[in-house]
Amino acid sequence: MEGTVSQQWSYALRDRRFRVECAITLPLLVASLIGLSSFLEFVEERPGVVLNDPVLAVISPSNFTWLTFALIYGGLIFGIATLSRHPNQLLLAFESYVVMVTLRIAAMYVVPLDPPAGLIPLVDPLVQFVGSGKVLTKDLFFSGHTATLLLLGFASRGRVSRTLFYLAAVIVGTCVILQHVHYTIDVLAAPCFAYLAYRVAFLVHRGSEREESAKQDT
Repeated sequence: MEGTVSQQWSYALRDRRFRVECAITLPLLVASLIGLSSFLEFVEERPGVVLNDPVLAVISPSNFTWLTFALIYGGLIFGIATLSRHPNQLLLAFESYVVMVTLRIAAMYVVPLDPPAGLIPLVDPLVQFVGSGKVLTKDLFFSGHTATLLLLGFASRGRVSRTLFYLAAVIVGTCVILQHVHYTIDVLAAPCFAYLAYRVAFLVHRGSEREESAKQDT
């Protein structure tokens, strides 16, 4: 169904399933952001191991903070703006992000890592605002910045939007390697975890649609 943004949301909010999912997903999204911020402070104080990364060993670190966050926050704004025309896809993107944050917390808890040698800290203004103001350096195992852009690509409608998000993810992944913020394996693992998070959320999302449809048919 096509129409204006307000018409799309009016139509979506008539759906009981959509309203229930929103009521569950939005608090979980806020809780996941707060929980991740607190967990990263815990991780920062915990000793970890330094990985041997042959790619980083031959690259002198360079600062790409401005480009990285321009792409990340530009991507978030563009993603929300374009997905707002498709309420179900926007909700699916939020659900995917909650799953991804859960995976990141679990992975970092199981595998404690110290940052690569020569790290130039990537100071995230949002994390600084929500958290304690500490500069975090152990947000490792897989690149959340890269994975977030990939999630937006998976959820997007239209080839152009998806291509832009995938291209931005490649650039951000390259930047965090060149800045020695992440190990190479962190960036290579990001697409796998992003896709896993999206598929889990997709299956839950579609499952709730089928359940609601079955209730309406009885």
